Amino acid sequence: MTGLTESLAFGLVLGFSLAVPPGPMNAWIAAAAARSYRAGVVTGLGAMTADGVLGGAVFLLERVVDVHAAVRFVYLLGAGVMAYLGVLLLRRDRSGARDLPLERTYLRALGIGLSNPFQVVWWLTAGVAFAYLGGAILLLGLFAAIVVWVVGFPWAVREGSRRRASYERSVRLVSGAILLAFAAYFVVLFWGL
Repeated sequence: MTGLTESLAFGLVLGFSLAVPPGPMNAWIAAAAARSYRAGVVTGLGAMTADGVLGGAVFLLERVVDVHAAVRFVYLLGAGVMAYLGVLLLRRDRSGARDLPLERTYLRALGIGLSNPFQVVWWLTAGVAFAYLGGAILLLGLFAAIVVWVVGFPWAVREGSRRRASYERSVRLVSGAILLAFAAYFVVLFWGL
């Protein structure tokens, strides 16, 4: 029983190591959650789906091709996506931000997650090195941690926006600036690799 408990606990730690650190995806989740709790959760679910797709793809492709060689181009793609999203957030007015359908919110988050170099690189490193060694129990813990974050983080952001009228705009501006900063960072990584 201890082996199962340790695998589950390790999976939880890995899941939080993927979901919690500040980055492009959490900036996008925060911007969505500032508008509405549901939009924040749906954005998080899109990111979590991307993790499932990336995990499966890395696991399958690791045995067939050198996926590490593609990382450089993931940074370039990620830089373009993050720059686009950063500008989108900085230019969005309040009324337009509330009209985004939840299906589109989900698909956009899925696309961000699939092109987010941090998520891709995490799966190429920690995901490959650990997640598949612990089997299904470890993966259960990993995705359980992501679910906790997907539900809890948007709630915290939304509560903050309810308490202060300017919070939504502040979160959107800060999130947009973070996305632009990551776009620049990804360009640096692209040229440095």
